[in-house]
Amino acid sequence: MRCHNPNSLAALLETAVSTHSALLGRAVHAYIIKTIANPVPSFLSNHLINMYSKLDLPNLAELVLQFTPVQSRTVVTYTALISGHVQNGHFTSAFFQFADMRRERILPNDFTFPCLFKALASLHMPVTGKQVHALALKSGQIHDVFVGCSAFDMYSKTGLKDEAEKMFDEMPERNVATWNAYISNAVLGGRSRNAIEGFIELRRGGGEPNSITFCVFLNACSDSLLLELGRQVHGFLVRSGFDGNVSVSNGLIDFYGKCEEELQGLELGRSVHAVAVKACVEGNIFVGSALVDMYGKCGNIEDAEIAFNEMPERNLVCWNAMIGGYAHQGHADMAVALFEEMTSSRCEVMPNYVTLVCVLSACSRAGAVKKGMEIFESMRQRYGIEPGAEHYACIVDLLGRAGMVERAYEFIKEMPIRPTISVWGALLNACRVYGKPDLGKISADNLFKLDPKDSGNHVLLSNMFAAAGRWEEADLVRKEMKVVGIKKGAGCSWISVKNRVHVFQAKDTFHERNSEIQAMLTELREKMKAAGYIPDTNFALYDLEEEEKIVEVGYHSEKIALAFGLIAIPPGVPIRITKNLRICGDCHSAFKVISGIVGREIIVRDNNRFHRFRDGHCSCRDYW
Repeated sequence: MRCHNPNSLAALLETAVSTHSALLGRAVHAYIIKTIANPVPSFLSNHLINMYSKLDLPNLAELVLQFTPVQSRTVVTYTALISGHVQNGHFTSAFFQFADMRRERILPNDFTFPCLFKALASLHMPVTGKQVHALALKSGQIHDVFVGCSAFDMYSKTGLKDEAEKMFDEMPERNVATWNAYISNAVLGGRSRNAIEGFIELRRGGGEPNSITFCVFLNACSDSLLLELGRQVHGFLVRSGFDGNVSVSNGLIDFYGKCEEELQGLELGRSVHAVAVKACVEGNIFVGSALVDMYGKCGNIEDAEIAFNEMPERNLVCWNAMIGGYAHQGHADMAVALFEEMTSSRCEVMPNYVTLVCVLSACSRAGAVKKGMEIFESMRQRYGIEPGAEHYACIVDLLGRAGMVERAYEFIKEMPIRPTISVWGALLNACRVYGKPDLGKISADNLFKLDPKDSGNHVLLSNMFAAAGRWEEADLVRKEMKVVGIKKGAGCSWISVKNRVHVFQAKDTFHERNSEIQAMLTELREKMKAAGYIPDTNFALYDLEEEEKIVEVGYHSEKIALAFGLIAIPPGVPIRITKNLRICGDCHSAFKVISGIVGREIIVRDNNRFHRFRDGHCSCRDYW
């Protein structure tokens, strides 16, 4: 290497950064030491520090800093070091370097502050964040659009909602990065509506969204299952030329999958897993997290655990996916144990809004009332997370499932926020389970106000009255549905066999193998009767004679799907059924008996959770 021009050497160091070549960077450094007398010009020292810190060689970067005379150190010197530390996740080191910088009476600039706020957000240090905010305010740099945006992001991520809102309102200028921070933090905080409103405000102001905007906005649409709105955004991003962007395309796939519930394709997922192994990327933190999430959502908790345990490193998404997988299976003890491991001093991973929803949901589904209340009450003080609508809904569900229906109602009345659809829905379901039609009517009336077109709430109330023998009131609810033009969504169950999806409705006789299905249903009824099984006709929910009720519950869609699975899927292979509504109590009891009779594992994914039936038992332990 023959180059005595300092500017050319600086350019080579920049090339080392852009090509991620530590070898080139060290060679240039060696040449500088050999050919340039000490002290090295300060701007070359800055380039060396920037190169080493960006290439995640912090010890070498700090060594260069030590050999740089104090009088030659500037804000550029320290900002290069701090930004490199932050970029590579060394947040504590970044803050210590900032402290050294201030001891040398060097003021941070508009590049330093965003790095600091990001580090403090990751370290969950809101008090120190306020101090840095005050310094930015005192130096007159808080009004810089990037400094203000990073301060807002810090407050949002550390749970200081009021400070974040004030920071956002006081910004004199908002660019697309500002709106992206606003939208993404609203999504992370479970405030999908705020995220949507932010996107609309961005467009009203003439702002042009970028790929990040589209990705986070699609997350907001998928979290609230806003299929039509998401489709409009899809059209808009195609017109804007972002349909070829990989991140946006992934966001679209995720959105449509969540909104349409596209099927838990375990075999397809395994095929993709095999491709990932062949490509040697299964150890990648993002691929690994996706595998954990996929297996958990497909109900295969064992493979989810294997994928989780084999990950060389884990991020928050991975922990949330595993905890969520346990929650869907009803394994509260496992979910709570993993949550405690995650937040222990050994792992030091801070939970977020979603983590607490997952663990509270697990407690709810397993009846762990005491533990669930302890976690809920510790959210603010221990984790700095303000409870949101989803957390309150989990607690209402927790109390309601445990039979504490009146206490759940009192809890709702004491909520500091307006009860949402999910909150009243949780209470309505508890009223259904424990036969509380009068309180159920209160829940339903509130749901009708919030979402008057949802047929599910009307049907649930009607069924509740029917189960209590209050047929006139049940009929009245059905008549009211017709008057306002509400149509009941058809319940259905489906099963995938040889890459083909077979869908069944109650009393379905249209399948090409119907004669075999009916024969299997008859055979199962005879064997169940011999085993002492008696159908629960309370789930017929029609004013019929007893024999008619027995026939009615005998032809529910999930039973027909099971009969087809038994004739179409080879022995020894688990039968996987998905239902768009909650599995009925009679079918649940029947599947337990059938699993013992036929010696098969039966997995049912309803609209609430997984049920794994084996040897006459269900994974939910009859608590659902």
